[in-house]
Amino acid sequence: MNYRALLVSAVLASGLAGIAAADMVAVDNGIAVKQSDVATPVRGMTMSQVASKFGEPVTKVPAVGRPPIARWEYPGFVVYFEHEHVIHSVVSDGAPAPAAAEPSPADPSGAASPSAPSN
Repeated sequence: MNYRALLVSAVLASGLAGIAAADMVAVDNGIAVKQSDVATPVRGMTMSQVASKFGEPVTKVPAVGRPPIARWEYPGFVVYFEHEHVIHSVVSDGAPAPAAAEPSPADPSGAASPSAPSN
């Protein structure tokens, strides 16, 4: 089987414009998706739980079809709902990198920070 053609077909058929082909990898028995460190809603969460945890989406695409499938677009990921529940979350191409740990407010060396007033 030609896995490259299968990969291209899967990307085109999915209708997920934000997914880069590099995020999918052809393996011996199909296609695998690379894991991401981007936090996304998990399957089964309700719309209200998603809105509470991740805030309001940039775009809400109304539900279509039977069963009704809706899509919420966030910066960095897209969430798909069947009725009121998450069925899938997809990290998009423009996903921000996972946040690095914030530096500690106090400098361990004891030196004053540039924003601290000097006497």
